[in-house]
This record gives sequence, structure tokens and C-alpha cells, in this order.
Amino acid sequence: MREIINRKARHDYEILEIIEAGIALKGSEVKSIRMGSANLKDSYAEIKDGEVFINNFHISPYKFASAHTNHDPYRKKKLLLHKYQIRRLIGKVKEKGLTLIPLRVYSKNRKIKVELALAKGKKLYDKRRDIKERDLAREAQRELARFK
Repeated sequence: MREIINRKARHDYEILEIIEAGIALKGSEVKSIRMGSANLKDSYAEIKDGEVFINNFHISPYKFASAHTNHDPYRKKKLLLHKYQIRRLIGKVKEKGLTLIPLRVYSKNRKIKVELALAKGKKLYDKRRDIKERDLAREAQRELARFK
């Protein structure tokens, strides 16, 4: 199985904490994810009635499933967490500016897992600073490689 990564998340958000969660899926969704037909772009998690759901997580319909057994690509998917984890997340999300963002979806012991991040949105000047630091580090590496 290929790992599905939300590349834009680390650019748009400052990651404060990472939590591993299970995800409740239908059979055709699992098969589609194992084929790598999923997209985490613009997805987010929300806590509703003591449960955590992931929204805008697009899983393409499995092409070998029948029309009756296939799934809705954008349906809300329930994340499987312990009660104490959910209570802790509720407290953190109520803080100003914090949100839950899925970073990646991967397979662990034949189960599909989601890496969920507690994140704070970056401002434009933070993004520019990060790009500048990355460019300076890359240039320093080039200089070091040139003198070896």
C-alpha cells in the first residue's frame, strides 16, 4: 500500500502534536485506499457529539465494485480514538486557532491508520520565513558539497 500524504498541511499549518487514529471504512474504501486512490487535500477533522469525524477526505470509488456496494467519495468518516484522547482534543481545539488536520493515511498491521495533527494556521509571513530558511539551508548544503 502506498502512503497517502497531505503535503500542503505542513506548509499551511504549524504542527503542535501528532496522534495516530484508526478509521472506520467500508470494504470498497479500504480496497481503493490500498490502490492509492485517495486524496487528503483540504481535509480536516471535527469533533461532534463526542466523536471525531474526518471531512473532505476523498476516496475514489473502487472500480471493481458493483454500483450497489460502492461508496460516496466524500462521505464523513469516523475516526477511532479513546475517550480520554477525544476529551483532551476537545479541550485543545477550543483554544484559539487550533484545528485537527490529517497528515497521512497509511497501513499498519493490515489496518488503515490516520496520522492526525493538532495544528495552528500559519500567517503569510511565517510561510515566507520557512521558505527562506529552507533555501538558505539548501544553499549551505550545496556549498559544503562543493568543497568536499
